[in-house]
Amino acid sequence: MNILDNPQLLDQLAASYALGTLRGGARRRFEALARASATVRAGALIWQERLASLTELQPGEVPSPNVWKRIENLVAAQPQTRAAQVTGQDTPVLDKLRRALGLWRGAAFVGALATVTAVVVGVNLSQQVDRQGTRLAQVTREGTKVAQQNATLTAQLNAAPEIQYVAVLADDKNAPSMLATFDPKNQTLTLKRVGDYREASDKSLQLWALPPFGKPRSLGVLGDAKVIRLAAQEAEVRNVPALAISLEPRGGVPSAGGPTGPVLFKGALLQTTL
Repeated sequence: MNILDNPQLLDQLAASYALGTLRGGARRRFEALARASATVRAGALIWQERLASLTELQPGEVPSPNVWKRIENLVAAQPQTRAAQVTGQDTPVLDKLRRALGLWRGAAFVGALATVTAVVVGVNLSQQVDRQGTRLAQVTREGTKVAQQNATLTAQLNAAPEIQYVAVLADDKNAPSMLATFDPKNQTLTLKRVGDYREASDKSLQLWALPPFGKPRSLGVLGDAKVIRLAAQEAEVRNVPALAISLEPRGGVPSAGGPTGPVLFKGALLQTTL
């Protein structure tokens, strides 16, 4: 089966490759296809870029101050517990029960037993109420945390780019040097360097749209960063069959005159549903 004729299968394989779940012979066959096809390379690079953008938005988790306070309380309580064990001191509850029994020695045994039982039951009920209150507070905190995580994930998904156009710009030896993607939702044209080429300090790379008719039209001058983002309208890239990058004097040249330097990279601009 030719995966180029099956966009849905290509999308699934590219996603699995980017996630690392495509292994063994399937992964090697996909890499071989990617070396031979710019469309396959573009699919894998898009998914790698999409997954990388989600991890960049993930906030760090900071422990709650209550966690450190509970640890300090436990550490401080350990010496007191050991001292009580060594000296044979009783817990406050047992001490109170002994004093009560000393005062009630002249009373009827049944009445004393009933009183002690009531005290013990009261203590147990109080402890149960405290435990239930702690569990309820914990459930409330967990529910709030889950709601916050859902809100954060929703915001991340809304902020994720919606890529509808892609181009792999290669040199005359068909070696990929630049990945170009366009997000119409955010009106952003993103270019990512995937090759080793670096222009001289007195030169600039300039991106051009190559329409089916007429002169090339400049889409912007590229900086020297690894990832470059340019503002663009969908009308500027719609129905444009190819993009090209030329080497120009520092700062670029006017669009009306077209490229003045050599065209280093070019590639077909494809509309995609990835």
